[in-house]
Formats: sequence, structure tokens, C-alpha cells
Amino acid sequence: MDRIGTPAGARPAVHLVDGSLYVFRAWHSMPDEFFDADGHPVNAVHGYARFLCELLERVQPEHLAVAFDASLTSSFRNAIYPAYKANRELPPPDLERQFMQCRAITEVLGIHLMIDHSFEADDLIGSTVWNLRALGWRSVIVSADKDFGQLLGEHDEQWDYARGLRWGPAGVHEKLGVHPHQVADYLALCGDAVDNIPGVPGVGAKTAAALLTHFGSLDSLLERVDEVAFLRLRGAAGCAAKLREHGEQARLYRRLTRIALDAPGASTVDVLLRRPGDRDRLDTLCEQLRFGAFTRSRLRALLR
Repeated sequence: MDRIGTPAGARPAVHLVDGSLYVFRAWHSMPDEFFDADGHPVNAVHGYARFLCELLERVQPEHLAVAFDASLTSSFRNAIYPAYKANRELPPPDLERQFMQCRAITEVLGIHLMIDHSFEADDLIGSTVWNLRALGWRSVIVSADKDFGQLLGEHDEQWDYARGLRWGPAGVHEKLGVHPHQVADYLALCGDAVDNIPGVPGVGAKTAAALLTHFGSLDSLLERVDEVAFLRLRGAAGCAAKLREHGEQARLYRRLTRIALDAPGASTVDVLLRRPGDRDRLDTLCEQLRFGAFTRSRLRALLR
């Protein structure tokens, strides 16, 4: 079901793409039958190029950015909590190489690229959303990642492109049971296995949502933790004890789950305006990546 959070055309929109997500999806979904001129696998590059072509052809956005993660180990969150994302294997060299090639395709099409070694793609997108909202622009975040729910203001949307689903702030509440401003607190309480954030033991998604519905925020919950035992929650007394024991860890986890709004994202709309592409460089890339005639023609047609 398509859930759109704001009337079309109410405000000018920028599209902000979670590039790493779509590279990983292509890596896992595309068959291992694509190789570049040097014999290296390029299945993720082919899948990402198809996604990017389809997005640009369908939306024809004037203002656009694609954000990538630079590393799994250099985020400021690793300094706060060394176990952050420690459950994930580092990308193999073949995938690292393809990430670089995907970034090259993005840039050659005149699309603004965002990447930083201290901040993650989420932070770069979040800071851009925050900066441009103050200038009267709304953001369409192209990603399926639930973490982005915390960024959605009244006029913003998140777009799960693969499933064709869009939602605004009301959709966040429908999915998680909390409002956008509570998402970081929610993830701190119930944890996020994808990022190796354990949360408070015994507090699942439904309990976290119920607690935040009643108390409003993690801080208020911990300040009034003695009230938890009297709530109509299954195992309320045990939940209260766990919150007392793990309250400070929950505050630490919130520093991990909260998307930073002070990262070096785009601070002006002009930065996100599609620029003229580089035909010669595109042709060189297509030759190196051994793109077929159809993909080459699609990419050339997208040059400004």
C-alpha cells in the first residue's frame, strides 16, 4: 500500500538516496556472471547502474544526492561503542572495488556524491534533510532502512523503491508504533540486531513502543521508572528492574541510534542540482565495466 505523507507539489523536493543499500542489494541479487575488462566481478555495479537509471528515468529529479558509507569501522559510533556493527563482516575486496565503481558512475552522471569517514550515509542524509528543511524544501529519502523514520518531518517521505512503498510521519507510527521523534529512543530500548545494538534485555519492539507511548521519551521513562511496575504490561515488574539496571546503557545506545544532524551533508540546494555529466569519462567507464549496448544508451541519455 502506497502511503504518501504530503500532497504532491506542496513543497519542492530533493531526493536523497541511500546508495550503499542498493549496492549491497545488487551484490546479493545479481548473478555472478558480470566481469570488467580486467576480469574482476562487477555484478553489483551492473545492478546498481540499472537501479540508478530507472530512478532517474522515472523521477527526473532536478535536485539529488547519493550517500555512501566509507567504512564499517571508522564511524564516530565505533569510538563510543567498539562493538557497533562488529557482527558484520568487512566487504571483500571484490565488493570494495565495486563500491568505488558505483561511486564513479554516480559522479559521471552529474549527481552529488556524499561520503565521509567519520559519519555514515544516514548522518549525511539526515544533516541534509535538516539543513534543507530550514530553507523550505522537503526530502524524499530513497531507502528501506527503518532508522530513517526519525528524520521525517511533516512534508517529508521515505520511499522503499524496490517495494514501491512511500510513507510519511504517520507511516512511521503505523510501522513501529512510535512517532518519528521517538525512533532513536525506540531502537535504543528494543535494540537493533543489524547494527549489533543489544537494547535493554527483555524489552521487545511492542514493549518499547508501549513504554514510549506512555512516557513520551527515554529520558522521561528512566526518570519515572518506578511507575513501570504498575503499568498494564506483561512482566511489568521485571521490565522495571531491567530498566533500572540497564538505563545508562540505553542512553548510550541512543547515541548510536540517533542520526547525527551535524554531519557534512549538503547545506544549500544548489549543491544538489544535477550537473552536466562527462560523456568521455562515461564511455571509458562503460568500456571498462563491459556494459551492454542497452545500458550504455540509457546512461548516455541521462547525461545533462
